[in-house]
Amino acid sequence: MGGVSVRDVEADVFIKSYAAYLKRSGKMDMPQWVDIVKTGTFKELAPYNPDWYYIRAAAIARHIYLRKYVGVGQLKKRFGGSKNRGNRPSHHADCSGSVQRKVLQSLEKLGVLEKDERGGRKITQAGQRDLDRIATSIVNGDGDEE
Repeated sequence: MGGVSVRDVEADVFIKSYAAYLKRSGKMDMPQWVDIVKTGTFKELAPYNPDWYYIRAAAIARHIYLRKYVGVGQLKKRFGGSKNRGNRPSHHADCSGSVQRKVLQSLEKLGVLEKDERGGRKITQAGQRDLDRIATSIVNGDGDEE
């Protein structure tokens, strides 16, 4: 294709831009529990950022763009963290599977992702085109950032 892809853009810049795009579009339906839910059992509080759901959706879309056929289990490991066990050493803990599943379902409704017969989700042609368009605007300096 010869154009700019998501691989050519830094992750944090792309995720901010795509999250802003998802929020502006208004097509993404958010669950009612977004403002009170913890993202994992190892967390003590809910996220401070009110737009965390859009940021998570952008991060998941980028992750699936880069690695084909990603399922909820892989995403739970990817977005997990360190569990504080008091004076014992910390260990990795997976994050909430429900949050990851709802984000995947929201992205499927937008047409960015689709289920794969081999298991997991993969990016659609329309989704790849959208993500590449955002990456191109970042490289050209147009930037969809807020």
